[in-house]
Amino acid sequence: MDGFSALPLLGLSLTWNANTPVPAQKLPLHPLALQNPSIGVGPITITDAADTCAHLQHCFEVLNKRSSALPVDAPLLFYPVLHLLSFRIDTIHTLSQWHMCFVPSLDAVRELLNKPAKSGAKKPTLVPVYRQISSDLITPSAAYLKVSAHAKSTSSASSTYSFLFESAATEQVGRYSFVGANPRKILTTGPLHGDEKDPLPALEEELANHVVAHVPGLRLPPMAGGAVGYVGYDCVRYFEPKTARPMEDVLKIPESLFMLYDTIVAFDKFYGIIKVISYVKVPADGQTGLEAAYDDAKKTIDELINVLNSPEIPLPEQGPITLGQEYKSNIGREGYEGHVTKLKEHIVIGDIIQAVPSQRFARPTNLHPFNIYRHLRTVNPSPYMFYIDCQDFQIVGASPELLVKSEAGRIITHPIAGTVKRGPTPEEDERLANELRNSLKDRAEHVMLVDLARNDVNRVGDPFTVRVDRLMVVEKFSHVQHLVSQVSGVLRPGQTRFDAFRSIFPAGTVSGAPKVKAMELIAELEKEKRGVYAGAVGYFGYGGVDENGEDVEGAMDTCIALRTMMVKEGVAYLQAGGGIVFDSDEYEEWQETINKLGANMQCIVQAEEIYYDQQQQGAKTA
Repeated sequence: MDGFSALPLLGLSLTWNANTPVPAQKLPLHPLALQNPSIGVGPITITDAADTCAHLQHCFEVLNKRSSALPVDAPLLFYPVLHLLSFRIDTIHTLSQWHMCFVPSLDAVRELLNKPAKSGAKKPTLVPVYRQISSDLITPSAAYLKVSAHAKSTSSASSTYSFLFESAATEQVGRYSFVGANPRKILTTGPLHGDEKDPLPALEEELANHVVAHVPGLRLPPMAGGAVGYVGYDCVRYFEPKTARPMEDVLKIPESLFMLYDTIVAFDKFYGIIKVISYVKVPADGQTGLEAAYDDAKKTIDELINVLNSPEIPLPEQGPITLGQEYKSNIGREGYEGHVTKLKEHIVIGDIIQAVPSQRFARPTNLHPFNIYRHLRTVNPSPYMFYIDCQDFQIVGASPELLVKSEAGRIITHPIAGTVKRGPTPEEDERLANELRNSLKDRAEHVMLVDLARNDVNRVGDPFTVRVDRLMVVEKFSHVQHLVSQVSGVLRPGQTRFDAFRSIFPAGTVSGAPKVKAMELIAELEKEKRGVYAGAVGYFGYGGVDENGEDVEGAMDTCIALRTMMVKEGVAYLQAGGGIVFDSDEYEEWQETINKLGANMQCIVQAEEIYYDQQQQGAKTA
C-alpha cells in the first residue's frame, strides 16, 4: 500500500487536477476536525510536490499520535477524521511521487538548525531523514538478503556484519522489523581482543557522541539508528565481581559485540510500509556543507531503496547436505543430573532458594546459518526473532522473553517461569494451561522470580512507580505455554537505561535467587563460558533532544538469549537450563532442558531434510 492509497483508511481524501495549475493555497480542515482542536493540525499551505508530501506525512504522524490510545484492531471509522478539501497541484504527475519525497526537506532541516537553541541544551549532531515505500511485495527476510548482499559487494571491512530483527508469536505480531548492514563501527570486548572490561561504558560514550535533533511532526520507529548486538552472559563478572571464576572458553567469541548503524531499514507492519532512515551529519557551524551532508543521506537512502526494489533475491549459497548428524552434550545426562543434586544440597542448607544450571549441545551441520533462521521463523515464531552475522560466526534466535526495555524513561521486564507443552486440540491446550496455572511448584518459582524482578527494577526506579502490571498470565507460543508476568517502573533522576540494564542483567530466570550466590555456584559447576546464551540480544537507539531542548534518552529493547543458536565453522551450538528448587527431580530437570531445545533441534533436522530433498530433485533433473 502506498501513501495515497492509505489515505481513505485514515479518513483522508485528496484530489487534484494535474492539467490545471493553480497558485499556492491554504487548505482548511474539515468541520469535524475543526471541532476537535486536539488533533493539532492547522491550515496547510501547499507550494510544490515535496511540500505536499511533507505536509501529508505530518498529517499521518499527527493522526498516528492522537489515535495511539485506541486498540490496533479498533474500527478505522473511529479514528480522527482529517479531510483535506479538494485542491489541484500541477507538479504531481504520478502517485509514485509520494515515494520520491524525503522527510524532512532540506529547507526544513535548515530552518530547524537555524532556530536558537535553549541555553545549556546539547547541540544536535544528526538529523534523521527518510523515504518510505510499500512493503506489500517485500518481506523482511528478502530485504535482509538484498541489503546484506549489497553491503558485501563493497570494500568496507565491516561489510560482512549485518542483522535482521523480527517479532512474531502465536497470538500476536510485533509492529516493527529492522534490517541493517555495513555498520560504521564495531565494538567488541573480551580476552580474544585483549579487552576484558565492562562493555557498557564504551557503548554509552559512543552513543552519547551522537545527538539526534528533534524534528517537529516526525515520528520514527523506536530503532532508527544506534547499536545492535549482544552482551554475553559472562559479562556479569564486570557487574558483579564476586561471580568471577576461571572459565574455559570453548566457543572463543567476543564477550560482547555491538554494531553501530546510521542507516536502518524499518518495516512497519501496521501501515504496510518500509521506512529507509539515514542521518544528515550536522556541520560544526550548522550550515556550511549542510546541503552536501543532506545529499549524502539522500544518496544512501536512494541506493538502498533501489536495492530493495530490485527483483532478484540473492539466496545464500547452500552446499551439499549431510543427514544424520548427532547432537552431543558438553556434560551429558549424568553430569547435568549431578549439577542438580549439588544445587539441591545448597538449597537445603540455605545458601540459595533457586538456581538455573544449563547444558550445551553441539551439532555439525552443512546448513547455511540463514537457512536455519528461515526455517526457525516458521516452526518457532517468537516475540524476539533475530539473525546476526558477526562475520566469523552467526547468532540465530527465537527468544520468548524480554530482558529489559526502556522508552521515555520507563523500564519494563518480563519474568517467565513455568512451562507446559501445547495441546493437540483447543480443549487439551486449555487443560494444560489450567494445569500450569494451578501448579504449586511453578507458581512458587514464578512468584520468587517476580519478586527478584521487582527488586532489580526498584534499584534504579522510583519506588512509587514500581509495579507488577501483569501476574502469571499464560502466554501461548508455537510449541509451549509459559507463565508470564510484567514488572515496570520509571527511572529515578540520574539513572539511565544502562543502569537499568546492569541492575536486571542477567535475568533471574537464567541465574537464580539470590542472584549473585546462585551465579557463583553455577560458575563453579559449569566451568565453561556460556557465551551468548542467557545473555542479552537487542538494541540501544540514539538519544537526542526534545522540542524543549531537554535530553531524551534513546530506546533500549533487549531479550534474553534463550532458544538461541550460535553457528561457527560448521557447528551449531544450542544451550538450555532449568530452575532448580529443593524438590526438583534430577531426571525431570534434565528432560526439561531437552524439551526447551526441542524446537531448535527439530528446526535444524527438518531444514536439512528440506534442502537435501531439493538437492536430490535438482540432481535428477540435471
